[in-house]
Amino acid sequence: MVNDQAIIAAKAATKSIPIIMVSGGRNPVDAGFVNSLAHPGGNVTGFTNLGVEMGEKRLELFKEAVPQIKRVAAIYDPTNRGNVVEVKDILPRAAHQFGLTIEHFEVGGINGFERAFTAITKDRVNGLYLPGGPLLNDNDKRTADFALNNRLPSVYLWSESVDVGGLLSYGPSYMVVGKGIARFVDRIIKGAKPGDLPVEQPTKFDLVINLKTAKQIALTIPPNVLARADRVIK
Repeated sequence: MVNDQAIIAAKAATKSIPIIMVSGGRNPVDAGFVNSLAHPGGNVTGFTNLGVEMGEKRLELFKEAVPQIKRVAAIYDPTNRGNVVEVKDILPRAAHQFGLTIEHFEVGGINGFERAFTAITKDRVNGLYLPGGPLLNDNDKRTADFALNNRLPSVYLWSESVDVGGLLSYGPSYMVVGKGIARFVDRIIKGAKPGDLPVEQPTKFDLVINLKTAKQIALTIPPNVLARADRVIK
């Protein structure tokens, strides 16, 4: 299960079949998916990538990489509870300390992107924030192209979004998450109970920067930020 809605639906459908989650939204304890990270209980365990909790750090790095940004447009999926918490709660609280204003624009499905893009172009924003989630991840090339065409710096959760044209990302490796889930599946097949397997969290977060994108939007990334990048696309 790779999003909160899927986890909720799976939990409602069965109390016995093991559920392996990849929770990138709310903390799985706060969301009620598990009793605790160390002792999940029930039939759910898996991996939490701290997507929402890392929103503040992601915004901080965005400001460091693009010091001139003041107003940031955050595109979010209103049906994704993690998106809503991140964009309407975490980001506005964090923005104040970085001297930023967050404007949020919802996309209620595949057809909502063009409406959001039109609204964003009418607003005087100079940065674009994408919190992740299935809908946004599946359309990262689309949002990256929009950002490039409008000379907007963009920040994402997954490095794969930077590979297709986003400016930067800060988050766990999707490959590491996948390997973590495979370990859970293997242990459960061998007889372990999901409720006895602690929920895993990422131990490393990667900062990825696309210098080709920076050049296209006439942006210079500060050297001290580049020096901290785990990967730079040239």
